[in-house]
Amino acid sequence: MEKRMKYVLVTGGVVSGLGKGVTASSIGVVLKACGLRVTSIKIDPYLNMDAGTMSPFEHGEVFVLDDGGEVDLDLGNYERFLDLRLTRDNNITTGKIYQSVLEKERKGDYLGKTVQVVPHITDAIKDWIESVAVIPVDGKEGPADVCVIELGGTVGDIESMPFIEALRQISFSVGKPLLDSTTEKLSRFCHVPAENILNIHDVPNIWHIPLLLRNQNAHYSILEQLNLHGIATPPKLQSWTKMAETFDNITDSVRIAMVGKYVGLTDSYLSVVKALLHACIACSLKPAIDWIAASDLEDDSATSAPEAHAAAWSTLRNAKCVLVPGGFGDRGVKGMILAAKYARENKVPYLGICLGMQISVIEFARSVLRLERANSAEFDDQTPNPVVIFMPEGSRTHMGSTMRLGSRRTLFKTPDCITSKLYCNPEYVDERHRHRYEVNPELIELLEEGGLKFVGKDETGKRMEVLELPSHPFYVGVQFHPEFKSRPGKPSALFRGLVLAATGQLEAYLNRHSNGS
Repeated sequence: MEKRMKYVLVTGGVVSGLGKGVTASSIGVVLKACGLRVTSIKIDPYLNMDAGTMSPFEHGEVFVLDDGGEVDLDLGNYERFLDLRLTRDNNITTGKIYQSVLEKERKGDYLGKTVQVVPHITDAIKDWIESVAVIPVDGKEGPADVCVIELGGTVGDIESMPFIEALRQISFSVGKPLLDSTTEKLSRFCHVPAENILNIHDVPNIWHIPLLLRNQNAHYSILEQLNLHGIATPPKLQSWTKMAETFDNITDSVRIAMVGKYVGLTDSYLSVVKALLHACIACSLKPAIDWIAASDLEDDSATSAPEAHAAAWSTLRNAKCVLVPGGFGDRGVKGMILAAKYARENKVPYLGICLGMQISVIEFARSVLRLERANSAEFDDQTPNPVVIFMPEGSRTHMGSTMRLGSRRTLFKTPDCITSKLYCNPEYVDERHRHRYEVNPELIELLEEGGLKFVGKDETGKRMEVLELPSHPFYVGVQFHPEFKSRPGKPSALFRGLVLAATGQLEAYLNRHSNGS
C-alpha cells in the first residue's frame, strides 16, 4: 500500500516573532528523534514571489538555499534544527501561488472556467504542498514520513482547506509556565483536550524547546493524531540534551564586534548570530555580541551624535574580533571601512562576509595602495579605481533572483593558507552566494603585489572569492555566506577560525589539525 504523507500544521496568526518557526523546527526534531523522516514547508501570506527583494528591517534576513532560493528566515531554522537541504519550493508565498494559477489560466488549462480563489487558489496550495512534501531533503531516497508546515498567515482561503481541522487537535502556548486553571480554561474555549495543550515557556536557550516538548509527551499526542505509533520509537534526544546542557554550563565568553547597517533588528543577521553561537560552543565559549551601527563609527557622527560615536568606538576597541556581514547600499559603508582599517592595523581578528570582503578590499586599496578614490561601483559609479564592480551577468533592471545565488564551488589556489586549513585542506568548498558585485579581476594582481592574497577562486579562475592578509593573525574575507550552512555541532569553519583567533587558540588548533590530532 502506498505510504500517505502526514502533516503537522503550526499557526499563530500573521505576527512575526512569536516563536512559530522555532516551534515547528522543534516538533520536527522530536519526530525525527522518534525515528521518523521529516520535511518542512513555510507558507507566507505576502504577494512577493520570495523574500529576496524585502528590506531586512521589515522582514529579517533573507535565507539562501543551495538551489538559490531566497526564502524566509524560518527555513534557516528548519535546516539548522533538522539538518536538511530544502529547496525554494519549500517556501510557498501568495505571489507564487497566484502566479502559478494565472500562468495556467493564460495557457487555457482551466478550459474556459471562471478562475476564482475557491477552488482554484486553494487547490493550487494543496497541490503545491502535496508535490513538495514528497521531495526528499534529508539525503535519503523516497519521501519523508511527516511534513511540518508553518503558516505565516492566511494565504488566500487556506483556512477553508479540509486539513486545517488538524489545528484544533493540539495547542501550544508560549511564554511563562501555565497554571492548571489556565490550561483548563484554554481547553474549554479552544475545544482542545487539556492533555493536548503544551506549554513552551521561556528557556535558557532554544535548544531546550524540543526537550520541553518531549517532557510533555508532545510526540505521543502528535503520533496519536497522525496514527504513526506503529512505525515510531521513543524519542532519542541524548545528543540534543547534551548540547543544550553544555551551553547552559559554559561560563566564559568572547566579545565580538558586529559592525553592520541593520543592527536595529538583530533578525537581519540571524544566521550570522547562529553561526557565531555554533562556533563559540565548539570552543567552550558563549558569544558576547556587541552590535555596532556602522554609521556611528563615521567621522560625521562625531559632530551629529558624539555620544553614539564615542560609544561605538569604545565598543569596537574592547572587542576581541570584528565581523562585517553582508548588506546592500552605501549607508554605513564609511564606518565599515573604518572598522576594517582598525582591525587590519591593530592585528584584531577580522572576518568580512560578502560586502564585508568588498569593504576590506576597498580599505586596503585606499590605505595601503593609495589608490585615488578607490571604491565599489555600487557606491561610486564614477570612481577612477573601481576595485569592486557589477557582475557582468547581473541585471540592472530586475531585482528579484538576478544575483549570483545559491551553492557555488570555490577552488583553493593553495593549501598553505588559514582558510584552507580550517576547511581541512580540501581542493574546493561549496558555499552559498548572494551578491551582485565582485572584486575587479583586473586589479587582482595589483592588490596581491600590495600584500593581499586571494586564496580562493571560482571554477572559471577569474572570480576571486577568498582573501587573506598573510601579515595578519586572522584577516579573512569571503564573497560567499558561510553562515547559511553552519549547524549545531557542525560549526562553520570560518566562524570557528574567527573565534579561535579572538581567543589566541588558532595557531595551536591549526598545528593539532596538521599533525592529524
